[in-house]
Amino acid sequence: MHIIIDPAQVEQLKSKYTVLELDTIRLMPEDRLITAYSVVENIPLNELPLVDSKRSLHENLIINYRKKDWNYCSQALEHLVGSWSGELDTFYDDLSNRIAKYIEQDPGKDWDATIEKTVTTE
Repeated sequence: MHIIIDPAQVEQLKSKYTVLELDTIRLMPEDRLITAYSVVENIPLNELPLVDSKRSLHENLIINYRKKDWNYCSQALEHLVGSWSGELDTFYDDLSNRIAKYIEQDPGKDWDATIEKTVTTE
């Protein structure tokens, strides 16, 4: 799986490849947001007729994750795991683990679905 964070590359690559949004990351201490995308290069021939519906399901997964609709997300993940030649399965597993944690303990009203990462400069 190739991951890109440059918005210009995202638009350029969308014309040739399936590009799927992953996570939005807040880089601290500068409080800068970046969004990570996956570039799916290898789609098996038998999955080509399903690309549009799987892409739509993935996009709705991200939308509903931000809304904290854990039920929708869990159902969507059941259909998405194994798609894209399994290239995104690690992401889907991670997302599933986060959701399971959030079901047990609500992330709170201020939760904005971003992942915070501290960047150090030396």
